[in-house]
Amino acid sequence: MEYTELTSNTKMPVLGFGVFQVQEKGAAKQAVIDAIKTGYRLIDTAASYGNEREVGEGIFTAIEEGLVTREELFVTSKMWVQDVSADKAASAILASLERLNLEYLDLYLIHQPYNDVFGAWRAMEEAYRTGQLKAIGVSNFDIAQLTNLAEFSEIKPMLNQIEVNPFQQNKKDVAYFSDYGVQTEAWAPFAEGKNGLFLNEILKEIGDKYNKSIAQVVLRCLTQRNIVVVAKSVKPERMAQNLNVFDFKLTDKEMEKIASLDTNISQFFDHADPEMIKWMANREISYDVTAE
Repeated sequence: MEYTELTSNTKMPVLGFGVFQVQEKGAAKQAVIDAIKTGYRLIDTAASYGNEREVGEGIFTAIEEGLVTREELFVTSKMWVQDVSADKAASAILASLERLNLEYLDLYLIHQPYNDVFGAWRAMEEAYRTGQLKAIGVSNFDIAQLTNLAEFSEIKPMLNQIEVNPFQQNKKDVAYFSDYGVQTEAWAPFAEGKNGLFLNEILKEIGDKYNKSIAQVVLRCLTQRNIVVVAKSVKPERMAQNLNVFDFKLTDKEMEKIASLDTNISQFFDHADPEMIKWMANREISYDVTAE
């Protein structure tokens, strides 16, 4: 595994395992155990995924079985919109720790750039100072939103988790965050297969050259751009394949070919869309879906 270092001096694996939409009872726990067995050390979840409790059970089991120590793991979770406020944020942090059965989180993010971001950030700064959170950051913030938060806070966000895939490469944002000292992390690196990603001829041609899959080419491209990546699969063989991307390097020309695929359009939704903001503001979240 390769690592990067956040401004908190925290070492972070550049390739992680995500559990978004893994909500079938027992699935998240088993997926986490399988991922750790495969070699993953970065585990990414969120309160809104409804599976923090099972993720914690998977981590506990892996540690109990001697597969890994807590110190070897890098666990991330995120605060959902309804808790992003001065009066709810501290409780939300404690609730995530309780569900995960952890004494601290290696990284904690504001999941969406809505509600009382500054109020929540103050609570996160305090939790960072006390050691409950080893690093703090944001998710889905654009350049202006992140800069505004950073310039009017004591502690700058250490990471921003955003959509990055071959069709939405976010080149301008990634470059800015890098220059600004904020690590970029990619969610949905495969765009959930949209736009025919797993049939793309450019990616296939490059993969054939190295005897690698299209998914492996995508992950290698992102890590070469110094982007931390979170990938998801509940199949151990696919987990292993996604992790096996550090034994080859794409050439500049190949990186340019992949860059040509960029449409600079989200493959999911526009975070600046007022209707989407209204929807998130009124979305009712169950934080224990897998326990139901």
